[in-house]
Amino acid sequence: MIKQILFAGFGGQGVLSMGKMIAEAGMSEGLKVTWLPAYGPEMRGGTSNVTVTISDEMIASPVVAEGEADIVVAMNLASMNKFESYVKEGGLLVLDSDRIEVDPERTDIDVVKVPADSIAKDLGNPKVMNMVVLGAMLKARPLFDPAVVIANLAEVLGPKKANLVELNKKAVEMGEKAAEA
Repeated sequence: MIKQILFAGFGGQGVLSMGKMIAEAGMSEGLKVTWLPAYGPEMRGGTSNVTVTISDEMIASPVVAEGEADIVVAMNLASMNKFESYVKEGGLLVLDSDRIEVDPERTDIDVVKVPADSIAKDLGNPKVMNMVVLGAMLKARPLFDPAVVIANLAEVLGPKKANLVELNKKAVEMGEKAAEA
């Protein structure tokens, strides 16, 4: 079993955090994991993406090539335009429908649209929209039980953000519900 996931957006959207959450969940499950971030020097506002490969065997390369990703998560239109072609046939493309109002061109993939920004605002913190999208992704393609991801929240967020664990847990749960709809 090998799964390749690509998360993409702009700096400040929590793209790298989503990748780290999945990588930590994979390690918790005893799997082999690679986490390969790529981002510009701008920090917030610049482009950002991360590829995560999860496998029960040794991973030869952390690079995900065009047409090889099992899942692509696009947090903005530029990311969808750039990485839609990376989803393999039958794979999954997850979109923040509040930021991406056009449909993808591909018809040979599954698409989940989740109004992540709106849900995060309803939860009282727009910064948790990445966890909403992560919950939707896990509902559509259950790589792990979401409880595994939630159990790692405190470690990934760190002690400075320990007060946000419950909010992020709620965001993951709301993303799951949104994906069901």
